[in-house]
Amino acid sequence: MSSTLSTVSSQVMWNRLISVVEEQAQALVRTAFSTSVREAGDLSAGVYDIAGQMLAQAVTGTPGHVNAMADAVAHFIRRIGRENILEGDVYITNDPWEGTGHLHDFTVVSPSFLHGQLIGFFGCTAHIVDIGGRGFGADANSIYEEGLFIPIMKFANEGVVDKTLIKIVRANVREPDQLIGDIYALATCNEIGHRRLIDMMKEFHLTRLDNIAAFILENSRRATLERIAALPKQSATGAMTIDGYSHPVDLKVRLDIEADHILCDFEGTSGLDKKGINVPLVYTKAYACYALKCAIAPEIPNNAASLEPFRVLAPENSIVNAVHPAPVALRHIIGHMVPDAVYDALDKILPHTVPAEGAGCLCNFQLSLRPRTDVDARPDAVRAEVLTFNSGGAGARPALDGLNATAFPSGVMTMPVEATEHTGPVIIWRKELRPDSGGAGKHRGGLGQYMEVGAVEGHEFDFQAMFDRVDHPARGRQGGENGAATSIAQDDGTPMKAKGKQFVAHGRRVMLAFPGGAGYGEPSERDPALVKRDLARGYITADGARRVYGLTDDDVIRIEDAVKRGEAL
Repeated sequence: MSSTLSTVSSQVMWNRLISVVEEQAQALVRTAFSTSVREAGDLSAGVYDIAGQMLAQAVTGTPGHVNAMADAVAHFIRRIGRENILEGDVYITNDPWEGTGHLHDFTVVSPSFLHGQLIGFFGCTAHIVDIGGRGFGADANSIYEEGLFIPIMKFANEGVVDKTLIKIVRANVREPDQLIGDIYALATCNEIGHRRLIDMMKEFHLTRLDNIAAFILENSRRATLERIAALPKQSATGAMTIDGYSHPVDLKVRLDIEADHILCDFEGTSGLDKKGINVPLVYTKAYACYALKCAIAPEIPNNAASLEPFRVLAPENSIVNAVHPAPVALRHIIGHMVPDAVYDALDKILPHTVPAEGAGCLCNFQLSLRPRTDVDARPDAVRAEVLTFNSGGAGARPALDGLNATAFPSGVMTMPVEATEHTGPVIIWRKELRPDSGGAGKHRGGLGQYMEVGAVEGHEFDFQAMFDRVDHPARGRQGGENGAATSIAQDDGTPMKAKGKQFVAHGRRVMLAFPGGAGYGEPSERDPALVKRDLARGYITADGARRVYGLTDDDVIRIEDAVKRGEAL
């Protein structure tokens, strides 16, 4: 009986730890200055044992952050030195190779003490709007151009904040108030996590986390290995070509399912790019592991043990294993495509399990707004940096349509127009779903979006494009059709590049069409009722309904008339 009670109590404490770190993450959402954190949820939070092993992660957050951050705390322990870890300390870095992949992510780690003894660590990370240098974009030729690099160091020593560090940061970034506010928010959310952990430990009469840590890690490892052991012991290769910066990039992966692990080997993938779309291995590992975990063991909570059996190799100085000083600012452009490459291989081993390809990388862009320079500017014109997160469509699934305007694999939310316009003199003239952009199939791909972006009267701006899927749209699976490609141009027809900083003059607008997810299965097998529903909802046009799905003119007219009358189909 005591063993049963102990197991039950341990499970309760495990669930409590997950709720603790979720409250930690929500505290960051509520207090952060950057809209990427407040509105899009581009963050992560977790709790670790004294060895730096992740025990639990927040539900809120992105796999690129939390899976990368799973390795980060061990770097902090090594760099700071155990003898220098003191109560009241707060540590910080934006090291792409020991944090979460690029300089725009700040990772903050705080030791947790009870009765003077170290019991664990809390870690969190968030994307900030600016870190100086060339700004958030792909144009840099090395990490030195991409912004201020802060190695692992103490932000606070026994509760005393390093004011010199704050002065250096403020002097090197375009939005100092936002950035400093975000750093304090990161430190504060760790403190919230610590308080809730202490409350839990007092409730369960714990003085250390050793026993609950062992329970979590042992059970997670066992459950994950059971899932892997049930899989066919096979190997398969996957490949995809994506736009890249100035030339296409090939992602190649070999997947080996062994008795006690799954290996992803990216041998054969393209080498380093000259521009900032390269990916540190920690970020490649994060998304490869996430893809496999979603397909094989989605309900097992994320922690060090449940991630360990998913292993990743990549040649050094390939585009998915960039080493210092490679430029990596837009590592998500390639990193978010990694799951689709992995799924191309996994589909050959576990058919009818993984979705068709989707938009992949986020459809982000950043505006650097300033008073117009062609004539005297208005006195109320201002400078501002506005970053907005947007999504194309997700790929159709083996039994369901793809999700519209949904970020897979990153999981971040699309920013509301109102929140974007609140941060600076930008106007979003149009933001709506893009009909016919989802690839046709038995199950339709998710829709992309249209956006039309400009500046408030009296302003011009630089537009930092961060897009892909222009020349290589999402590929359908099992007979499904490709999703629609990305397009970008100014409203006067001037073409624009998919990546890089580009000037937009006063009065001009940027016209964007974000990509759709691909379809799954033959379009001829789609339920006619679903085709009629899609037409009524505006997901497909009348022409698409006729041409792709074979809907008759009479059906099209009847549906359009019903929509006009407000009738339900």
